Amino acid sequence: MLAIINGTVMTITHGTIEHGTVLIDGGKITAVGAGLTVPPGTQIIDAAGKVVMPGLIDAHCHTGLFGDGIGWEHADGNEMTDPITPHMRALDGIHPEDIAFPDLVEAGVTTIMTGPGSGNLIGGTWACIKTAPKPSIEEMILLEPAGMKMALGENPRRVYGSKSKMPSTRMGNAGELRSALVSAQNYRAKWQQYEKDLQAYQDKMKAGEKDTKEPTAPERNLKWEALARVLDRGMRVHIHAHRADDILTAVRIAEEFNLDLNIEHATEGYKIADILAQKGVPCTVGPILFSRSKYELRNLTPKNPGVLAKAGVKVAIQTDEMSAVRYLSINAALAVREGMPEEEALKAITINSAEVIGVQDRVGSLEAGKDADVVVFSGHPFDYKTVSEVVIVNGEISYRR
Repeated sequence: MLAIINGTVMTITHGTIEHGTVLIDGGKITAVGAGLTVPPGTQIIDAAGKVVMPGLIDAHCHTGLFGDGIGWEHADGNEMTDPITPHMRALDGIHPEDIAFPDLVEAGVTTIMTGPGSGNLIGGTWACIKTAPKPSIEEMILLEPAGMKMALGENPRRVYGSKSKMPSTRMGNAGELRSALVSAQNYRAKWQQYEKDLQAYQDKMKAGEKDTKEPTAPERNLKWEALARVLDRGMRVHIHAHRADDILTAVRIAEEFNLDLNIEHATEGYKIADILAQKGVPCTVGPILFSRSKYELRNLTPKNPGVLAKAGVKVAIQTDEMSAVRYLSINAALAVREGMPEEEALKAITINSAEVIGVQDRVGSLEAGKDADVVVFSGHPFDYKTVSEVVIVNGEISYRR
């Protein structure tokens, strides 16, 4: 067993406990509170004067897919041969030995959602993984597939705009996206009909009818199989959109097809915060440490997360990065400086991120039964002088300063 004692324990979901204790056993948190009895023989970490928190979570990055410090040799985040690639899986491109992973662990970021970039209208599926490096990516997975990446706006237009027979306008992008979803609907309907026909055939055979012809299964299509899960709301769609009009196009399409939607970046979300709140659309906002590198970012402001949160939108803060994911807490601190309530900013890099991904039953807060992903910080995580002193992932000490 492992016990973290005497710290200021920020549980995120159940308040802050002064001089608190976190008990860990078998990779899970077994108890959190004040005045807990520590069993004899337990390994002790004394966090007196320090802050104890759940491991931080970045709900949108590309760590392991765009190799840190490498160029084309490990640029595996965009398969730009077709704007519609829902069958691509981040799982097949993540390099578990990427040198960025230890940087993330050291910074206290213990879980990330990593996946395709925004070069395609539909880029493929994300993977939610723990950041403690392991020999194989399977050992790092928390949830896979963890969502379907889609994109609107400048990026897919820039990639395919000059190529023949490819969408080159916002209208074209939206039309292609709808067409792909309709194709997936038609594919799903064929399989549903086949399953009905097969059941009817089996029932007739059991009844002794001998002149019944067995139905033929439709030809498989990996693209439409992947999208069928989205149509069944078995997988959330994460749509990259910066401009307010692109965000509303994403909302419009999601409503047309009854998709479980999350907006990625939402750079101009503050312009339509009330609409997003009314419709219950969560947003993974950021990066905040970012320049206006393209025209659609001209209205970027660090006030955006705070405006959205105050309007009632569930906000997760993201970095959109590789090794710079280690600056996740700084992004959140800047959001607080620009008006985001501190409590909401803490949620935006812990439990809100976990909920956006769909792993809130495992990570995002300090609660009994959850994964033992715990960070001991030297001070408040939003203080620029603060460093992580101990990082625990799945109950194992993965970093000690």
